[in-house]
Amino acid sequence: MEAIFHERQEGSLCAQHCLNNLLQGEYFSPVELSSIAQQLDEEERMRMAEGGVSSEEYRTFLQQPSVNMDDSGFFSIQVISNALKVWGLELILFNSPEYQRLGIDPINEKSFICNYKEHWFTVRKLGKQWFNLNSLLMGPELISDTYLALFLAQLQQEGYSIFVVKGDLPDCEADQLLQMIRVQQVQRPKLIGEETAQSREQRLPRSDVDQAVEVNHPFDGTSMLDEDEENFQRALALSRQEIDMEDEEADLRRAIQLSMQGCRRSECLNSLSTNVPQLPHTSQTDSLSSEELRRRRQAYFEKQQQQLPQQDQTLNIQDKPAISSSNLEADPGGDMSEEDMLQAAMNMSLESVRNHLNTEEKK
Repeated sequence: MEAIFHERQEGSLCAQHCLNNLLQGEYFSPVELSSIAQQLDEEERMRMAEGGVSSEEYRTFLQQPSVNMDDSGFFSIQVISNALKVWGLELILFNSPEYQRLGIDPINEKSFICNYKEHWFTVRKLGKQWFNLNSLLMGPELISDTYLALFLAQLQQEGYSIFVVKGDLPDCEADQLLQMIRVQQVQRPKLIGEETAQSREQRLPRSDVDQAVEVNHPFDGTSMLDEDEENFQRALALSRQEIDMEDEEADLRRAIQLSMQGCRRSECLNSLSTNVPQLPHTSQTDSLSSEELRRRRQAYFEKQQQQLPQQDQTLNIQDKPAISSSNLEADPGGDMSEEDMLQAAMNMSLESVRNHLNTEEKK
């Protein structure tokens, strides 16, 4: 296979590659093909000028671009045909009625030139075997005799124009070598784009997200994940991680909040039980003298006055405003929390004690 001459695709110079792969050597360059194209353009211009250089058809012809070549490197079938005439070779359309009437088996031919949408490539017989010398492949592709007719029919079905090359091709080393031996091809050569893509994927390191995507979507040999699908899977994995972190933070905040509420409730209940005394029974009040009762209540009142600043400071730290009895009466049990209700009850009890002491002093 190394003896077979095979030019790979460069730009849009497929016509040059097609001719050189057919002739098995570097016989034509873009400059030489451009020269042939310009010569064809000049011949067409002279034919159009025969109708008059002042005619509308001639002026329109001059304004149109060349049909034999363009800046990308494309060359027409006329350029290829004229280039092959230098070697005494002729092109005949494969599916033309004239050729079909001959009834020639494709295996008995020597070479074909195929064209589809401005792409040209050669199928040639070297020795006793056929090869696809498409410049888009990484190397020559072996075609068996039984598959050749099917291969050409498939190309025609896909829209290719096929031309039979008639005449004696120049001698080449590969043809002489393959006359004596037959080659075998284990694996079909890859397209140039496939080889580049695989080498790039092998150089790029795979991340954990890529590996997760591969596990969730294993490659089955029939399709590949495109870039949008891979980006979507990466975004989905990252989103799940963020949701898990947010759930953990939310659980932690709820636990802290419940713990603080429990502490506040216990502190308020203890404060209420300690600071709000039970009212003395009527029998005990009657047994004490009014002077003794006044002293005890005065001492209790002074004690409450000393404890009130400490309670106010505790409430300020907890960012809970004190609620007076007037506010409680204005909005009884509305949007008040249990903690606020306990504070309001304690304030009402203290106010009743103050009022009772003031009444005793007046007496």
